[in-house]
Amino acid sequence: MNPLRTALIQQRCSASRQDNLDHSARAIAEAAAQGARLVVLQELHASLYFCQHQSCELFDLAEPIPGPTSDFFATLARRHAIVLVCSLFEKRAAGLYHNTAVVFDSDGREAGRYRKMHIPDDPGYNEKFYFTPGDLGFTPIDTSVGRLGVLVCWDQWYPEAARLMALAGAELLIYPTAIGFDPADTAAEQQRQREAWICIQRSHAIANGLPVISVNRVGFEPDPSGRTAGAQFWGGSFVAGPQGEILVQADDQSETVLLADIDRYRSETVRRIWPYLRDRRIDAYGELNCRYRR
Repeated sequence: MNPLRTALIQQRCSASRQDNLDHSARAIAEAAAQGARLVVLQELHASLYFCQHQSCELFDLAEPIPGPTSDFFATLARRHAIVLVCSLFEKRAAGLYHNTAVVFDSDGREAGRYRKMHIPDDPGYNEKFYFTPGDLGFTPIDTSVGRLGVLVCWDQWYPEAARLMALAGAELLIYPTAIGFDPADTAAEQQRQREAWICIQRSHAIANGLPVISVNRVGFEPDPSGRTAGAQFWGGSFVAGPQGEILVQADDQSETVLLADIDRYRSETVRRIWPYLRDRRIDAYGELNCRYRR
């Protein structure tokens, strides 16, 4: 099995949807020119991260799928003959919206989609106001480059989500992300948060014997409401191998097209010597469906 050249597009976003689309298109073309067969964009890459405050007018950013933005990226996937993972604000019906990852195969067809399951609600991350929890389950998406376990941002903190994707045959775990520091936090707290973010995703790679692809946005985005200090997105996009080893990692300041050659056969060799799936005590885990054990 040949290595899979993968590109992670880490970019800044602006208030102009068209500028963001054009910016992504240039980066995708650069990735394809360097031989990428799988290209992954960050979470909600067509706009600023609008969830910093609550405004009903911002629902106007949502679009149906298929729709203008999804058609734009489908065309790019077909033009460059790549598998492309996008992250869109989906309008499913009036008053019903999802944070949705859409995967286009190399012929431009929609291979599948995933609706974000875990929805945060924190200062500066008012996602429960905008997004209905996903209802498509943890189902991998089959593409011409393999079976992709696509999840989104807050999902990356939950080992159950990664495990269910692995148990359904995912060959890669992919996390489009938008996470950043509160500029008011101390440098030590900011460092702890970033290290926790890296650590939890490396642990998913280890526990499941799978490569993990995490793509984060970068740059400062102010809070239009003025209620918070805004968000300094910390970049740091990376790929980890099936033992949690960091294969490539971006810095926390720069826009970049980050390339990695992923050896998918290593999952087979790693799982033979670390057979976690074999040794799971599935007869003893029934209470995992409880909110809390007393």
